[in-house]
Amino acid sequence: MSRTATPTTAATTPDLSGQGRNLALALFAFTVTFWAWNIIGPLGVRYTEQLGLTSSQKALLVATPVLVGSVGRILAGALTDRLGGRVMFPALTLLSVPFVLLVAVAGNARSYTLLLLFGFFLGIAGTTFAVGIPFVNAWFTADRRGFATGLFGAGMGGTALSAFFTPRFVTWFGYTATHVILAAALVITAAICWVAMRNSPLWSPNTDPVLPKLRAALQLPITWQMSFLYAVAFGGFVAFSTYLPTYLKDVYAFDLTSAGTRTAGFAIAAVVARPIGGVLSDRIGPRAVLGMSLAGTAVLAVVLAFRPPLELPAGAAFVAMAFFLGLGTGGVFAWVAEAAPPERVGSVTGLVGAAGGLGGYFPPLVLGATYEKVLPAYGVGLVLLTVVAVAALAFSQLGIRSKAS
Repeated sequence: MSRTATPTTAATTPDLSGQGRNLALALFAFTVTFWAWNIIGPLGVRYTEQLGLTSSQKALLVATPVLVGSVGRILAGALTDRLGGRVMFPALTLLSVPFVLLVAVAGNARSYTLLLLFGFFLGIAGTTFAVGIPFVNAWFTADRRGFATGLFGAGMGGTALSAFFTPRFVTWFGYTATHVILAAALVITAAICWVAMRNSPLWSPNTDPVLPKLRAALQLPITWQMSFLYAVAFGGFVAFSTYLPTYLKDVYAFDLTSAGTRTAGFAIAAVVARPIGGVLSDRIGPRAVLGMSLAGTAVLAVVLAFRPPLELPAGAAFVAMAFFLGLGTGGVFAWVAEAAPPERVGSVTGLVGAAGGLGGYFPPLVLGATYEKVLPAYGVGLVLLTVVAVAALAFSQLGIRSKAS
């Protein structure tokens, strides 16, 4: 049976009074799991110093959790259509716990191979995004879905919490205790979701086989169109938020804590912008929002390539970059909510979310491989970002024909 919106009349209007509580719970769970997903990035400088990593090795280490967190969203989105967010949120949160602890084991053993292995499976924590979008989408009417999905997406602020608190927790409590604290937070989060979270009365299970369901989603033009745009917008955010501590150390010689503080500021700017992007999409259309986002990203990538001086010029450029990327992430899923068939939202979300995550997987590898090659510092990577952002800008304005305006 496909998940469809239940027909409503004055006599059968569903009770959506729990939408605020369930949106808050989804936002909370997404934030905590995103912190777990990003726990390696803020400690990348520590691992580099302890293990004597090259720029390419540290880029691979930081990017590896993104891989499973990206590809895994495809299955997570499809399973959410079948099982609902009330089951999937606590399940994925609990599945992340052992790998948070095993990352600590690998770090204490100073084993690069084990860090890569356990970091790979830590990516499970990043799949909750594909659970939350269809879960929240079902709780809200069409005219408020941009706001709702945008606010839920602000849970990517878990990367800001990780960047700010993870290095400090290591200083205050120790390396192992930091991972234990986060594992405990995940267990508590799973319990809260299981007890308090409910699926929308407008949701019903889609029991179609997963592979045909994914195939059907892949046949929708909106899936491919939004996958490309999200790979640029969210991929850019993930790449910067995970690799920025290393970037700031290499280019501006910040220590671990100082780099983490500034990375948190970057992530917060994107978090604030994401719901703004959703609300603006409800009012002026997601196409216009994506236009602003990608134009701003292209310009600021050029600015950053010239290595603006500390503190105000560089800080303002990074914060503005984060804000424009955040606008874009909110705009993309407002577009998905408007254009995707209701019974396919979970599958489309999983595929688009995977593309966004993969968009964040490769840039750190490119940055590491091109550091001090041809252009100073990370100039080559920033030039490539400009080119991609301009191409996405042109595509968003000229290459998509849909009812979204």
